[in-house]
Amino acid sequence: MKNNTYVLIMAGGVGSRFWPKSRNSFPKQFIDILGVGKSLLQLTYERFLTICPRENIYILSNSQYDDLISAQLTGISKDNIILEPSRNNTAPCITYASFKIAEINPDANIIVAPSDHLILNEAVFLTQVKLGLDYAAENDALVTLGINPTRPDTGYGYINYINTDGGDIHQVIRFMEKPDLQRATEFIKTGGYVWNAGIFIWNVSSILKALSSHAPEIYNLFLKGKEFYNTETENTFISENYPFSPNISIDYAVMEKADNVFTITGEFGWSDLGTWASLHEVSEKDTDNNSVNSRSVHLAQSSNCIVQLPKDKVAVIRGLNDFIIVDDGDVLLIYPKSEEQEIKKVSGLISEKFGNSFL
Repeated sequence: MKNNTYVLIMAGGVGSRFWPKSRNSFPKQFIDILGVGKSLLQLTYERFLTICPRENIYILSNSQYDDLISAQLTGISKDNIILEPSRNNTAPCITYASFKIAEINPDANIIVAPSDHLILNEAVFLTQVKLGLDYAAENDALVTLGINPTRPDTGYGYINYINTDGGDIHQVIRFMEKPDLQRATEFIKTGGYVWNAGIFIWNVSSILKALSSHAPEIYNLFLKGKEFYNTETENTFISENYPFSPNISIDYAVMEKADNVFTITGEFGWSDLGTWASLHEVSEKDTDNNSVNSRSVHLAQSSNCIVQLPKDKVAVIRGLNDFIIVDDGDVLLIYPKSEEQEIKKVSGLISEKFGNSFL
């Protein structure tokens, strides 16, 4: 099973909700955002080394991050860095990688995982992944890991599943987009809903079959390159054809349409680290619930704040409650945590007003 296991780590996003720390040129997956001496990408890569050999782990990213990936993942082969020449969302890059792996190993079982998520309980996570691998190897199934919700969060998509007592694997009824607070509260009260973690497990034949049925435009585009994958002409084919693929996520293209989707529900200390508030939630905090990344910060009459400053900067902060304070050299952000969903839009406005160098 181990040699038949392959991992696709998605590392092409720009992390715009983590602006200004996360920039186009150095997005959050390459940042030591947790202050542990390793980037989120490095932590994710090391996690999957316990699942399969390093030659079976592929990084899917944008061509502009090629050097960053090589620098952070020492010894990774260039053959294991799959670069997209244009940003066309997750369905095209997963299709491309699946065809590529199918030519190497037609029996491959594939894990698809984001590069920038936090997993606190790795033992439980790996147990669930292995359960998914076993199921996908024996069944024509598209498996997703679902997180038991701890609150009615409006920042996550939800998966509605058939809640039976037949074990840990449940058939999915439908995927739900990010709800408003009322609907999220109803989901929690009703039960049978989990957060969509964006972690998928399937056999390569199952995902290619699903793409052929539900996303034929994408499937047929990359099918044309079958003879070129893993050869010297692969890059030429991809550079010429990839930009013509539709811009669509794997969720929209396949998962929301397929009738053979299953979820493994559980809790393994997961966070998508999608926002400053989510980082604040998992970070060490003082008695006033402030999370601070530097000892050179003096806080007074302030609570529930997250403060990220350069290590050599002294800051005096008084009278703030529930704020994000981030100083990244050329940009200082002071913003209410309750309105952090606006940060992505604000970064765009700053770019329009002062130039792209601040993105």
